[in-house]
Amino acid sequence: MKEAQNKRKLVQNLKTIAGDNHTLTAQWSKEPYSKGWRYGNGNVLAVVKPGKLIEIWKILQLCVSEDVIVLMQAANTGLTGGSTPYGNDYDREIVIINTMRINHIYLIDQGNQIIGLAGSTLYDLEKMLEPHGREPHSIIGSTSIGASIVGGVCNNSGGSLVQRGPAFTQLALYAKVNKNGILELVNELGIDLGSDPEEILNNLQDENFIEDQIKYPDKLASDDKYSEIVRQIDSKTPARFNSDTRLLYGASGSAGKIAVFAVRVDTYPIAKKNQVFYLGTNNPDVFWKIRRDILSTFKSLPKLGDYLHRDCYDSAKKYSKDNFIVIEKLGTNFLPTLFKLKRNVDLLSKKIKFLPNKLSDRLMQFLSTLCPNHLPKRMEQFRDLYEHHWIIEMSDEGIDEARDYFKNFFKTNQGSFFECTPKESKKALLHRYVAAGSFSRYHTLYEKRLGGSLSMDIALPKNEKNWFEKLPPEIDDLMEFKLYYGHLFCHVMHQNYIVKKGVDAKALREKLLKTYDVRGAEYPAEHNVGHEYFAKPSLNKFYQELDPTNTFNPGIGRTSKRKNWK
Repeated sequence: MKEAQNKRKLVQNLKTIAGDNHTLTAQWSKEPYSKGWRYGNGNVLAVVKPGKLIEIWKILQLCVSEDVIVLMQAANTGLTGGSTPYGNDYDREIVIINTMRINHIYLIDQGNQIIGLAGSTLYDLEKMLEPHGREPHSIIGSTSIGASIVGGVCNNSGGSLVQRGPAFTQLALYAKVNKNGILELVNELGIDLGSDPEEILNNLQDENFIEDQIKYPDKLASDDKYSEIVRQIDSKTPARFNSDTRLLYGASGSAGKIAVFAVRVDTYPIAKKNQVFYLGTNNPDVFWKIRRDILSTFKSLPKLGDYLHRDCYDSAKKYSKDNFIVIEKLGTNFLPTLFKLKRNVDLLSKKIKFLPNKLSDRLMQFLSTLCPNHLPKRMEQFRDLYEHHWIIEMSDEGIDEARDYFKNFFKTNQGSFFECTPKESKKALLHRYVAAGSFSRYHTLYEKRLGGSLSMDIALPKNEKNWFEKLPPEIDDLMEFKLYYGHLFCHVMHQNYIVKKGVDAKALREKLLKTYDVRGAEYPAEHNVGHEYFAKPSLNKFYQELDPTNTFNPGIGRTSKRKNWK
């Protein structure tokens, strides 16, 4: 009885802070936040959606005083369940704080840097920076689905852009619970905002600071070494991966183990001119040679270089056609709305028994079959000719450098290339982007005759020659469906598998991870460990230092869910 009264009192206090309409307690209203975009779910006491930074602080004070677990969440677009509960075996109640109402972005240093508050999105940042001739760290993928700026930093998100590496900053404003259980505000934003937490948070929320209060300390607002690291083609280590201690600092890589109010990050100049080259070959060694030549001899690094296997090409063409058409016709600004609609339809189908599971996918797949072929003729010709496809985008001076190289290279090597028209460029990049979704769509449509699914995010050593996976027969025979795509210059590969019915997917996963260990690979490469991967010792240590009482996001990286890490 007393426990129930305490819960009711806690919920009422949360409502007093954030308002009744922004404190969700009904299961129907909580599920879009307590269930991961692709992975993980669990029970929560409440979902709170504060509208101001000071409200986050007051909610945190309340949760800490009541010994409640806090899950910080922004867009909930993660692929590994890192911002939702995972199961119902926690030792305390859980409150989710969703920050998406707090979406302010401030330009500083003439747009060379920005300050993004807790729920600000990459999509809004991209729009804000465009008139200034600048762009954010990520401009495809995470931008399109409404992912947050803070989420990218907290997860060391990699992105597809070759020159920039993982999202990273040493400049942030965040709250943590110290070893004595006391909530602290840490201001490493480099701005003099006052002395006590309420003053600091209100001044930042209201943009109540002037240029003289902005300092430029000897701290980084982006990864300044990656463009050098990615060129080290003979190195035995991967270029980028989630547990890289070089990039674990404060908010960066924190994975929800602190409450981040704001981050300060660099922006990048928009290239004057871009050109997409579309490459094809039937021999993986051809792409290995091109990769080494470009990274070691080119003056200009590519903007991006995304790989797509023929099977993945076909899968995206058939099972991601609807997403392609929606983005092409309505623009990426419609995607967050689309994902919200999909979630609501799927929740409805769960409540009405005679409707099939994941009704939205089934409807969209059917509608897509009514539309004509959406891919350019030259891409389709390359699909028939070549097993391996590589989309390479160069900018400014790098365009002529690449053009001359490809013309000479393919005179004596197997394969070919063509320069995309602007229309072909958009379609090629969009086709690669939507390919990731085709995997889950296929599994949804045919789940009754399939086994489990595995989505692996692997960072291969920079000197790896055998980048295209050849599974041993005893493992390959257990697979029903395989999709390979990735960022080839970075040697980050996304390897998705659906196993045959009756196969133990978890046991198979461990076998696959052992094969990656033998090859010197790291994982995950650019996704957060979430609840899919074990946090390696260095990452586990970082989490415990940030959150010694295990108040924030317990269980992340398959660590302890218990208070004080017991």
